[in-house]
Amino acid sequence: MKISVELTLMPLYTKFEDPIIDFIKALRNSKFKVIENPLSTQIYGEYHELMPFLNNAIKTSFETLENVVLNMKIVKTDRSDYEPNF
Repeated sequence: MKISVELTLMPLYTKFEDPIIDFIKALRNSKFKVIENPLSTQIYGEYHELMPFLNNAIKTSFETLENVVLNMKIVKTDRSDYEPNF
């Protein structure tokens, strides 16, 4: 089953950019389709492949940061080709 996942990583530090950049680079270095915007990052793939990958990527990020919040939305479909029609 294909899924779309939206992620927003929020380190609770003044210098928050580097951990976010590292997290996005880890997502980019995967085999999955990644789309970024100023507020979040979306990643798309098969559920059984993408979720274990995200579990490891999130764990790695959390292990390097003392205080961090991650918002995640999961949609049961591949929305990577979505185009507004209005």
